[in-house]
Amino acid sequence: MARYTGADCKRCRREKQKLFLKGSKCESAKCPIEIRPYPPGEHGRGRTKDSEYLLQLREKQKCSRIYGVLEKQFLGYYKEANQKTGKTGENLLRILETRLDNVVYRAGFAKSRDHARQLVRHGHINVNGRKTDIPSARVAVNDIIEVREGSRNLTPFQVAQAEAGEKTVPAWLEAIPSKLRILVHSLPERPVIDTQVQEQLIVELYSK
Repeated sequence: MARYTGADCKRCRREKQKLFLKGSKCESAKCPIEIRPYPPGEHGRGRTKDSEYLLQLREKQKCSRIYGVLEKQFLGYYKEANQKTGKTGENLLRILETRLDNVVYRAGFAKSRDHARQLVRHGHINVNGRKTDIPSARVAVNDIIEVREGSRNLTPFQVAQAEAGEKTVPAWLEAIPSKLRILVHSLPERPVIDTQVQEQLIVELYSK
């Protein structure tokens, strides 16, 4: 499976804002964007002409990087969103939000989406009683996501239980840390998705 293997902090600096790709490091003074708040590279501090196309491209790149999705898969999500009824941009964010790795992260069971992806891939997560090790698997209304019985004593899940309540869980999910369980009550609507992207710019980019 193709995946990005470079430095995550460079991606935040490229977008000139925190994408929260490194968990607790993003909240600390050690976050590179706090030290070097400009794009990486020799010409990072130079001025860039913000053309319409560049703004659209940067918004798409930012969104795909936040959710950890590469271009081919992201384009597939856009095409799927475009075929659904309703606003394409909102449909796209809903698809990304209902990925299993994102749900595990949103519930506070992982420090970052990368961490959540690793937990899923290693087979620590059940969906409706069945082991699911595909991070891109989509959850649905009334699904029950749980940490497998044999994995509950692992450090990440012990930490998640100890830090329960420190992270705000979206209204469409219910996290039960004592049981290491997540309930999906509904699909997310745009007002409850706090991802800081202008999805209309992404739609305009792909519509050309």
